[in-house]
Amino acid sequence: MDKKDIIERIKQIRYNAGLSARELSLRIGKNEAYISRLESVKDSFEPSISTLLDIIEVCNSSPIEFFYENINEFKQDKNILDLLKKSKNDKIKNAVIQILENT
Repeated sequence: MDKKDIIERIKQIRYNAGLSARELSLRIGKNEAYISRLESVKDSFEPSISTLLDIIEVCNSSPIEFFYENINEFKQDKNILDLLKKSKNDKIKNAVIQILENT
């Protein structure tokens, strides 16, 4: 994931959280133009790791979800994995693996 991808992902999670750029800026303790400046592709402005983590938290996301290959599939993929982890039946797990390998 390069800088452009990170900026696009910030826009996406901000939008999904229903926050304006100004509102997100203020919630992470920055000046009101911080996120607008960050999201400006022509600007070379970059967030620190701690600021990026603050953005992720305020947008009700997680670092795993933020950096997931396809954020739109994260919740469904996580749900499948959680269900597999809960299952004590290896036959079911193997059947799911076979189904997924054959699709």
